Amino acid sequence: METVIITGGIGSGKSRVCAYLASRGVPVYDSDARTKSLYERHPDLVDRMEEALGVPLRDAQGQLDRGLLAELIFRDSRKCALVEGLVYPAVLEDFTVWKGQQDPAGWGYGPVPFVVLESAVILSKPAFAGVGDKVVWVEAGAALRAARAAARDGVPEEQVRLRMAQQPEDRSRVDQMLVNEGSLEELPAEVDRVFATLYQK
Repeated sequence: METVIITGGIGSGKSRVCAYLASRGVPVYDSDARTKSLYERHPDLVDRMEEALGVPLRDAQGQLDRGLLAELIFRDSRKCALVEGLVYPAVLEDFTVWKGQQDPAGWGYGPVPFVVLESAVILSKPAFAGVGDKVVWVEAGAALRAARAAARDGVPEEQVRLRMAQQPEDRSRVDQMLVNEGSLEELPAEVDRVFATLYQK
């Protein structure tokens, strides 16, 4: 069973692409959502993060304060590396277990069964170098991406552009570009085109 990585910049529409694939029966691993659930399912992971950073990371309810964590590692590459060294192996293990639970029956893109791993940063992280048989990059213009993300998150476009400037865009492993600059109604045809190319029947 293969793994297709869906990636791309902020506001490119990765989640919409994955939602459509899921509607076609393709299992989709949302790395952001699964990582957040790891903190709840494995409190010892938060314990180890607190120990590595030397500060408490839980809120009044005992849950990981993600805002505080982001603030601590956002501009400190050393702290970021410490956290990634703990979190990424846990994510890889979770993905491996999840993938083994998927059933390839009834998928809609040719004879090769595959799952999708959605992640914005996976191509720039050495810990994930061996993950993925194929890579699809979701592309849209910078202005459109900034407008989409600002509307989605309820923040100014200037703030989104700062985040975009700090997000690496490594396309060296990309097999197919999926252009998402049209309407939501136009997206399925582009997804079908890209995956028909990846998996010819």
